[in-house]
Amino acid sequence: MENEKTDQDYTLVNELNQDFKYDVSKQPGGENIKYCFACGTCTASCPVRAIDAKYNPRKIIRMCLLGMKERVLASDFIWLCSNCYTCQERCPQDVGITEVMNVLKNMAVREGHLNPTILRQVRQIASKGRLFDVDEFDNARRKKMGLPPLKDGCEEVRRIFELTGADRYVEE
Repeated sequence: MENEKTDQDYTLVNELNQDFKYDVSKQPGGENIKYCFACGTCTASCPVRAIDAKYNPRKIIRMCLLGMKERVLASDFIWLCSNCYTCQERCPQDVGITEVMNVLKNMAVREGHLNPTILRQVRQIASKGRLFDVDEFDNARRKKMGLPPLKDGCEEVRRIFELTGADRYVEE
């Protein structure tokens, strides 16, 4: 049946984290999250929402205020914000929705919830030292311009990954 509810549609009261909204509001950019009164202006003006119904800024903020920490941080919808600032410009309460989404993304990463696209980028940077592959053709062009060839791997990047703890995402 189409309308059948699953376990993911429900959150038990004992799974709520009442401090979550305070944790978000303590982060730079999340200070005004508690001012949201769910008017829906952010959702109505969101270009991402027009394309993908999963992304609903008003619902995400409501989930934060209710304390649905694990569900918000483990979700893929927080990563859909395009940082266009349309919602932020129109918010009557000056919530700063774009900044709140960035706070949620940062919190998600700290909790170990990385978006699969970003995870692939991290692994690419770890293995190659850069985001894009450089092949023999590119190195030949670099040589013609008087630039040295680029090799795979980079000790400095590896060291940065170790110092920041990002190396934990490199292992598959």
